[in-house]
Amino acid sequence: MASGVQVTDDCLRTFQNLKLGKKLKYIIFNLNKELTEIVVEKSSEDSDYEKFIEELPTDGCRWAVYDFSFEKEGEGRRNKLCFISWAPDTARVKTKMVFASSRDGLRRKLDGIALEIQGTDLEEVSHKTGLSALLDCIVVVC
Repeated sequence: MASGVQVTDDCLRTFQNLKLGKKLKYIIFNLNKELTEIVVEKSSEDSDYEKFIEELPTDGCRWAVYDFSFEKEGEGRRNKLCFISWAPDTARVKTKMVFASSRDGLRRKLDGIALEIQGTDLEEVSHKTGLSALLDCIVVVC
């Protein structure tokens, strides 16, 4: 990893639980206080996307995986995993730098992600934006 930050085993176990267990709806990842490890900050079974978005801090960076559930015409209900990099403009520059340089190390360990979104404001990570990007991706076969 470019930053030297490690991904904890708990991150991978929780991701596998979301991906295969189909009980969790989202996971929010953060750095520990020492900025040496990526840890699970929160996971939830709550499917309310607005509640998920409210969990993202207005002045801090996070990564998240959300299990989008949607209807595709003629194909029924589908689920796709979305990786979100959250770095609001109000976050400290040092924090943004560490998060940016650690992102790929986490992302590479999470197989099965259909879509990646980078957000600096709430509109960029809104349900409408994510769903639209997913549907575009499926049409193009990402």
